[in-house]
Amino acid sequence: MPRRFAFHASPLVALALLCAVQTARAESETPPATGTVEYKQGNATLKGYLATPATANPGGKIPGVVVVHEWWGLNDYAKQRARDVAGLGYVALAADIYGDGQVTAKPEEAGRWATKYKNDRALLRARVLAAVETLKKDPRVDPQRIAVIGYCFGGTTALEAARSGADIAGIVSFHGGLVSPHPEDAKNIKGKVLVLHGAEDPASPAADVAAWQEEMRQAKVDWQLVLYGNAVHGFTNKGNPLDGKVVAYNAEADQRSWAEMTRFLAEIFTKKAQ
Repeated sequence: MPRRFAFHASPLVALALLCAVQTARAESETPPATGTVEYKQGNATLKGYLATPATANPGGKIPGVVVVHEWWGLNDYAKQRARDVAGLGYVALAADIYGDGQVTAKPEEAGRWATKYKNDRALLRARVLAAVETLKKDPRVDPQRIAVIGYCFGGTTALEAARSGADIAGIVSFHGGLVSPHPEDAKNIKGKVLVLHGAEDPASPAADVAAWQEEMRQAKVDWQLVLYGNAVHGFTNKGNPLDGKVVAYNAEADQRSWAEMTRFLAEIFTKKAQ
């Protein structure tokens, strides 16, 4: 007949166990620490937004992720995405590409600002790489495990960071522009590339997607492309309309793309640590 054992904890032991559980739960629910970080690119002052995990890594330095904003500038959405990344356990720096923390809600103004950098890819690369170097200097960050992710204009920027030949473990583009005026620069890419794209995106249509794939093939890049059906441009931003023809939020594509990015970052950072 099996013998049964019962454990009867004293009130003090039970209280200690309860406190430990409550402490662990509180730590897991603690929001990331955040703050503004000023850095330079040439004579320009850039005002990034830094989000760090709530708990310290007992094993040493942790990966870092640069988050690049949409064409609106470093607004609340980009900052939220940085906090989301920090929630995964990485140090996240939301970059300020435009400088001085410029933000707009006017499409015409955003278009002018974004066009300036799209027409000057050298400047665009310099701005995003300034953020990469700033993150690498953070004492909590492992400079060998850096990724760049971006949304819309930020996706284009992330790809340009890779094409620059910078020492980056990987980049992720969410509904970004894919076409480059210098596709031959893909040969400079050192890290892995993940593009998460709306299959119905009129801002970056099938012809652009096909051209980008050929660019990656010719350069023998380690690349992945995920297309989301029924998704157009801007599918990750809840502030976009639900029924837009050009720009629209798509909850399924948002959730699936975030899960895909999470898996990708875990993969590249684990391999870099080996």
